[in-house]
Amino acid sequence: MQPTPLETRSPAERAAALALALPAQVQAALAVPAMAARLQGVDAAAVTTLAALARLPVTRKHELLDAQNAQRGSDAFGGYSALGWASQRALRPARRVYQSPGPLYEPEGPGADYWRAARAMHAAGFMAGDLVHNSFSYHLTPGAWIMESGAHALGCTVFPGGVGNTELQLQALQHLRPAAYAGTPSFLRILLEKAAETGLALPSLKKALVSGEAFPPSLRDWLLERGVAAYQAYATADVGVIAFETTAREGLVVDEGVLVEIVRPGTGDVLPEGEVGEVVVTTFNADYPMLRFGTGDLSAVLPGPCPTGRTGPRIKGWLGRADQTAKVRGMFVHPGQVAELLKRHPELARVRLVVAGEMANDQPTLQAETQGMPEGLQAAVAASVRDITKLRCEVQLLPPGSLPNDGKLIEDRRSYK
Repeated sequence: MQPTPLETRSPAERAAALALALPAQVQAALAVPAMAARLQGVDAAAVTTLAALARLPVTRKHELLDAQNAQRGSDAFGGYSALGWASQRALRPARRVYQSPGPLYEPEGPGADYWRAARAMHAAGFMAGDLVHNSFSYHLTPGAWIMESGAHALGCTVFPGGVGNTELQLQALQHLRPAAYAGTPSFLRILLEKAAETGLALPSLKKALVSGEAFPPSLRDWLLERGVAAYQAYATADVGVIAFETTAREGLVVDEGVLVEIVRPGTGDVLPEGEVGEVVVTTFNADYPMLRFGTGDLSAVLPGPCPTGRTGPRIKGWLGRADQTAKVRGMFVHPGQVAELLKRHPELARVRLVVAGEMANDQPTLQAETQGMPEGLQAAVAASVRDITKLRCEVQLLPPGSLPNDGKLIEDRRSYK
């Protein structure tokens, strides 16, 4: 589907809108206690650019969980949200509350298309008047509600299929003849395979927005062969839709309602275009004002605009998980500790702690890219590793380009047999 005017803004228009929106979002964050504590001394009016935003701390999921655990019974959202209900500390009432594994609770506010799914659905070809067969779970987590709210914002009708009950869902698909599907790609495949086995024809189903799982090109092509053009959306229960695929199928376009940064795992340091790192998201949502929320997912920024005419940034899609914490010789080592070596030794380009060996015989090696072999650098890096991680390990200096661009700072190669 063709992009909207908001999606085709010029760089100048986008920067001007950002300069207005960012201070308001920082001010909204200062109105909730947990974010106010994290942002002590920050002047909201001064945060008008991506560079200014990058100086604020990253909030990671384990911090949300720790805050919620510390305030069970008094504030379900750990002081990070303006929403709640009568027995909770809140500025405004929540429409719904969800539970993700942890348990971690997420709020939903009253706004239309609260999770920003409509733009992703529009890009996938969903239109007003379509019937959408929604096979995300309506139980505990927000997946189904994310899609339902987006479909309603577009003027679609929704069949709440939920998960499981394959035979009943197939019956509904045959009787109701929906134009579109929302759900996981694997369940869509199960439905189509089961339909073929039982001789059911599903001629109406032509388009799909899938999420919640990896969506490899092989499955995309398998669905196309059966008449369903499926596109993927990248979303989380914390911040909603982050990015989505277009008909160009060249990466995922970042949604207009969020900002995405790619940072070095374990840090808040923004990486240059093309480098793989952790996806960090800032939303423009005063109800749940997430500033620099670390998703724990890996991706990278793609160069240039989308061929469809959308001018916002694009990312490669999901490339793995950023949390690479490992226990080495009885000590926990975090990606942020390995990244600290780059600050101490600017001669280094990429670094990676490789842990080999077998159980109870860990053999860590710090691999580091550098131009040439500066005298004394190997010993200095080894000393820094001991100082930061308390580990003694071999240091290998490598020429630039030796380490893969995959966002890994810690690689566990140990055998656990």
